[in-house]
Amino acid sequence: MSTDYVNVRYMVDDVPTAVDFYTKHFGFEPTGISSPAFADVTRGNLRVLLSGPASSAGRSMPDGAQPGPGGWNRLHFVVDDIDAEISRLRSEGVTFRNDVVSGPGGQQILVQDPSGNLIELFQPAARPA
Repeated sequence: MSTDYVNVRYMVDDVPTAVDFYTKHFGFEPTGISSPAFADVTRGNLRVLLSGPASSAGRSMPDGAQPGPGGWNRLHFVVDDIDAEISRLRSEGVTFRNDVVSGPGGQQILVQDPSGNLIELFQPAARPA
């Protein structure tokens, strides 16, 4: 595996379901490393490690805390047409966490993967010429 990847680990409830979600909806490719406990998928130089409850990353911490999916960290994808992406994903049954938020930098919306991890779609605001 190339060392040119940027690696992100997501805890997921179900590894095969997560692989299907990322490959179907966001164009990731499976690497061929897959088990019920762990798989990884790539898109360009982004590698997402999908770790289930039975993976080594899912083991309890010394204080008893249990790693799990969710939280506010997220993958961030810049898109050219946020409305088109939202329509495409809704038609594919994808769950959104919120409605589009507009600000001075652009528009964003949060998608939830099947385990509750977040993916942000962001369309930058048009810059004056």
